[in-house]
Amino acid sequence: QNPKTQSDMKKIMEDAAPLFDQFILDDFFCTADTSIESKQAKSNKSWSEYRRELLTGLASAVFINPAKAKNPDIRMIIKYPQWYDRFHQFGYDVATEPALFDKVYVGTETRGQYTQRFGFVQPYEGFINYRWIASLSGNKIGAAWFDHGDCTATDFIEQAYQSVLAGAKELVIFNFNDYLNGHPGHHLLRLDFEKLADLAAAVAKNPVKGVAGYKPPNSDAGGDLYLLDYVGMFGVSLIPVSVYPEKAEVIFLPTQAATDSAVADKVERSLNEGEKIVMTTGFLARVKNGEKLAKLAGIKYPLVSEKESTQIVVNDGTIDSLAFPLQTDYQIIPQGAEVLLQTAGNKVPFLVKNNNIAVINTHTFSQADFDAVGEVLLCPRQIGLLELPQQWMNTIRSVFADDRTPKVGAPPRVTFQMLNDSSYVMHNYNQQKASVTIQMKNVTKAAVDRFTGDGLPVNGNTIKIEMEPRSRIWVQTR
Repeated sequence: QNPKTQSDMKKIMEDAAPLFDQFILDDFFCTADTSIESKQAKSNKSWSEYRRELLTGLASAVFINPAKAKNPDIRMIIKYPQWYDRFHQFGYDVATEPALFDKVYVGTETRGQYTQRFGFVQPYEGFINYRWIASLSGNKIGAAWFDHGDCTATDFIEQAYQSVLAGAKELVIFNFNDYLNGHPGHHLLRLDFEKLADLAAAVAKNPVKGVAGYKPPNSDAGGDLYLLDYVGMFGVSLIPVSVYPEKAEVIFLPTQAATDSAVADKVERSLNEGEKIVMTTGFLARVKNGEKLAKLAGIKYPLVSEKESTQIVVNDGTIDSLAFPLQTDYQIIPQGAEVLLQTAGNKVPFLVKNNNIAVINTHTFSQADFDAVGEVLLCPRQIGLLELPQQWMNTIRSVFADDRTPKVGAPPRVTFQMLNDSSYVMHNYNQQKASVTIQMKNVTKAAVDRFTGDGLPVNGNTIKIEMEPRSRIWVQTR
């Protein structure tokens, strides 16, 4: 906000622009400043509104225009970091900025999912972040960008695969110093480069398709922060979209979708057209005309707050304790809906279904969770969603399934991403083997792993395989 700061940055751009063909604004073109000067400039706006307006204006006034005045041929690139559900709070505006820059790069630096250093980020987040920003950037979308920090060799190469699956045709590795110092992931990247190139060519012609997860730009997540990543880790081929997906066969509505004031009417139209809707309790509690949607979902409205549980009722009636909390924000009281899953103890429904509507009663993170551990950007802790038993995973996947998608039986952390040519890539992100069953709609003569060329065992319409820890396959049937 300070005039001298803006003047100094403008001078740097004017000095640098003649020297370079392209200039990238990497993390962090954002601000968390709450000084008196910023408070006065903010006036009655929210911090998000103020910061987004400020930085959208500075993008042109301080960076782009001064640079192009000195070097008309310079290519100005904005690179978005990975924390897509927090962008708007600190001034990133994905609705306005892509049009200003020549190119948009996207961070897919998910790093170590089991470590706290960079926030227990799930590998599917790289895919979510790139595809969502691509939906807002059009032909401006460019490279995916990841780094070495907090990465084993396996973490490093997994970032590359999710980047390519998301549609990236160029990978940028940060940074040159780390590259020169060496990293075990470089060897895997060299070994798998042809596989990545083949996958990129296939994705370019037949992008990954699936359930449409609706997240409008600059939308608050409530208690569903980064939930899209976790749904992807359930084995749902989830595609983030920034505009309501009118013709999607299955639509997922987390709390973020409640930002759209007209979404209830859109949901009703989708249901009338035979489409499936999966929504969270956070969405239902916040959405305008939520009472109408609750009635369609067969549950009582308004929803009542409910605390977390660390025990669940498994489908066979046994009780299972989880290593990490399975938190629910609300009690669901069915009024016609069928209870598919519930917690133990208070027996809070976790998943209910009524005709073509399912409601999932979950909580990932809210601002309070971030504040509790002093985290600002990334996942503050591990949660029970990825410790659920396979029976629960299979049930959850069933409410997201459409009539054409193979039925997958697998534990959590086994992802399933279907290309538009009906091939699909599966990753086992677990640290142990995973028994996976893939049941197709029709009898299949043969199946092959397109990464290796090896045949896969087929029995009628079913493939059963043991996936090694942190491994992947690309299944093509015929």
